Amino acid sequence: MTAELLLQSIQLSMPEIILAVGAMALLMVGVFSGERSTSMVTGLAVGVLIIAGLWLLLVTGSGSAFGGAFLADPFAKFMKVLILIGSITAMVMSVGQAREERINRFEFPVLIVLATLGMMLMVSANSMIALYLALELQSLALYVVAAINRDSVRSTEAGLKYFVLGALSSGMLLYGASLIYGFTGHTGFQEIAAVLAADERSLGLVFGLVFVLAGLAFKISAVPFHMWTPDVYEGAPTAVTAFFAAAPKVAAMAMLTRIVIEAFEPITPDWQQIIVFVSIASMILGAFAAIGQRNIKRLMAYSSIGHMGYALVGLAAGTQAGVSGVALYMLIYMVMTLGTFACILAMRKKEEGNVEEIDDLAGLASTHPFMAMMLTILMFSLAGIPPLAGFFAKYFVFVAAIEAELYALAVIGVLASCVGAYYYLRIIKIMWFDEATESFVPASGELKLVYGIAGIFTLGYLFIGGPIGAAAQAAAASFF
Repeated sequence: MTAELLLQSIQLSMPEIILAVGAMALLMVGVFSGERSTSMVTGLAVGVLIIAGLWLLLVTGSGSAFGGAFLADPFAKFMKVLILIGSITAMVMSVGQAREERINRFEFPVLIVLATLGMMLMVSANSMIALYLALELQSLALYVVAAINRDSVRSTEAGLKYFVLGALSSGMLLYGASLIYGFTGHTGFQEIAAVLAADERSLGLVFGLVFVLAGLAFKISAVPFHMWTPDVYEGAPTAVTAFFAAAPKVAAMAMLTRIVIEAFEPITPDWQQIIVFVSIASMILGAFAAIGQRNIKRLMAYSSIGHMGYALVGLAAGTQAGVSGVALYMLIYMVMTLGTFACILAMRKKEEGNVEEIDDLAGLASTHPFMAMMLTILMFSLAGIPPLAGFFAKYFVFVAAIEAELYALAVIGVLASCVGAYYYLRIIKIMWFDEATESFVPASGELKLVYGIAGIFTLGYLFIGGPIGAAAQAAAASFF
């Protein structure tokens, strides 16, 4: 690689370099200052993420770097901005909760920055090797974050389950990548696509594709690789769960989209069957399994499984409209989820501390009317009730599926959405019509800000959706 190409590569990957250098510097600050530096390290970590985001938006151009292993395009930029927003918001939400959740260690913000770095590299990965390295960087940081509350058996158990199943999924992904390399002779996505377009695909390659998609399905917690999600969501500290539910899902969905649309576009009918099956299974399980849940974090886990199924409806279409729908869905899903988890973090009583039972929300409308109003808007939106943002998210992916003649998939999606509406409406009923037993302590300013902005965005999406939809379409145009 010449000096000119190296300089170009560094310029294109500068946001990632900022995060890597920032994480190392923050680690040094934390090590030499001790535990009392937690608040300072958290503030500096948020600053590093904001600087990386501004550089990404204002300076970074488009092109490929490091011999084609790293790709900077409008799709990557759109998804990276979402990831950075998700990480910053999750970190801000954790500030007031760190002591109660026992995550007030300086390692926590450093691990979040490292996980965010892995996610951004995942989105830009343009070869199997780059994809795997980025995925492992993200995963290793998340394994530690899940079990960061060492005094809690639940947190330790969540981290262990996530680690064991995550290692299994990484192994499946790596085995699939080795099969694809064996049958095509390449690891780069464009080169794999060129080989598939020129020759008839072999059975061994299809096996490799299945293993790769299985490994990626784990990362978005899609059925049948969803087993870890309810236990990890419930066991991990709530501030950590909020992070898990937002940014990593966006990164994994972006990576899945890039690999099937770029590398395996010539064999679309093969991967389309897998995506359709996973999508239907996720939507149905997410709709029915959440009905009997009493813990709100477990309910949100099954809700996220269902929502990943809806997002996959757009991907199954394999068209520009479908990819645009996926990008838009992930944005709206992330906002709704972060707002909901801000409300869950605010469920705190004087004597008991943080509570997680849905019945604890009884009478919230009379004790905390603003929080009840915002949570009601978010629940209606998650259910897909018009004219809220969640309705438009589902509308665009279903329209893309219908245009691709996947009629059965769209119909099942609509029916699953109707079933799923039940458990969201049940939460609203408990908040507005049940008698209050004990009031929550007032929420911190950070949490009020997050669920307030999320509720207003969801409610007013009709008025601001145009530019956001245009940005999603521009991102999708990167592939077509």
